[in-house]
Amino acid sequence: MQPSPLDVWLVVSDDLLLLDLAGPAEALRMAGAEHFRLHFIGPNPTAHTLMGLTVANLQPLPQQIDGPALIIMPGHEPDHANPHHAAIVRWLRHIMLQPELELATVCAGALYAAQAGLLDGLRCTTHFAHLAELQAYAPTAQIEANRVFVQDGRIWTSAGITAGIDLALQLIASKVSPQVAADVARRLVVYFRRGGDDPQLSAWFMYRNHMHPLVHRVQERLALELAGEWSLEKMAQIAHVSPRHLTRLFRENAQITPNEYLRALRVAQAQTLLADSRLPLERVAEMAGFGSARDLRRVLAQARAAH
Repeated sequence: MQPSPLDVWLVVSDDLLLLDLAGPAEALRMAGAEHFRLHFIGPNPTAHTLMGLTVANLQPLPQQIDGPALIIMPGHEPDHANPHHAAIVRWLRHIMLQPELELATVCAGALYAAQAGLLDGLRCTTHFAHLAELQAYAPTAQIEANRVFVQDGRIWTSAGITAGIDLALQLIASKVSPQVAADVARRLVVYFRRGGDDPQLSAWFMYRNHMHPLVHRVQERLALELAGEWSLEKMAQIAHVSPRHLTRLFRENAQITPNEYLRALRVAQAQTLLADSRLPLERVAEMAGFGSARDLRRVLAQARAAH
């Protein structure tokens, strides 16, 4: 007999960060209506997002939810003067008295859960820009500052914006199957799916906050061909500059050398493969571009020592 779909209640109010809602919602929709049934709820029938788009036809905040079910609290710009903010906090405090409900927050959505007293004593995270606020609202919480998402019992919290997609994929994997989650990730073109233990500012993203097209061109090629045999000269050929000039461009724009960047990507890839697969160490070393399992062990030990 086919099990009933899990009811998912997504909370929407004014000053919503739209991607915090749309990212997880679309991932769950792609998983299939036979697995998840989505409800969009709020303290008002309409909500005005931060980008100016209005979301309409919202259902009222239910006073009782037949469980098991999942509530998703996306990130909103906190506005304590807005009565809807206080209404959501009160509703979360009330509805989560039902032990069969789970709560997942995205970005600043964790602040609502904290103000409702739901994170007291729990492990949790949020967007790095809101960590101090989260600590102030939940002083007994064990805040894990550098995590994409954290689960503690029936409450899931995640970092900012696109981390909501990573969290949704993990929810799909745990509640449906890893195969369905992998299929949704492919449809979303999420090439580097992050796990809960991955840092918010991982090597895949933290050196890309610049506008230089030649550096981006080399970075993209390295990410696609990590297992290739790379030299500084070969990287420079991609950008049609000299090795010395490429090194200077990387230092000025990414604050890292080309070889250091390549090594950071390889370490990140190896760590992901080791965490998410049962591949032997030799195969992981090969896929991540290391010469041998011994080389990989040495580099991973150095990376752990550096942190």
